[in-house]
Amino acid sequence: MDMDITFPGGKRVDASIAGQTLKTDQSPQSGGTGTAPEPYLLFLASMGTCAGIYVLGFCQSRGLPTEGMKLTQHMEWDQATHRLTRVHLDIHLPEGFPEKYKDAVIRAADQCAVKRTIQDPPEFVVRTV
Repeated sequence: MDMDITFPGGKRVDASIAGQTLKTDQSPQSGGTGTAPEPYLLFLASMGTCAGIYVLGFCQSRGLPTEGMKLTQHMEWDQATHRLTRVHLDIHLPEGFPEKYKDAVIRAADQCAVKRTIQDPPEFVVRTV
């Protein structure tokens, strides 16, 4: 599978894959125009949205309520290195969510492919062609 990364102007960098284009930009403080999320914000969002799709799929496959459900992602940083050190995902369940599925919905979120990739990272090979 290939992804094309292009530079449409300014500080914008786009990624095209599977017929979709993901647009990124830098904030005005970083020389961009702020017209799209910064790449690192997309990375952070990919963790929560991936867990969310697993939670949603779990609930939908069992006919469980999802109205009012949301995930809150909280990130902790090492102030000295500016490195992400911990990610908390809180699953806010709708009122009346069956008690017997609460642990299972956590297990569903834990199946997130983004999380699993971070925990067992791929090798990166960077080269010029």
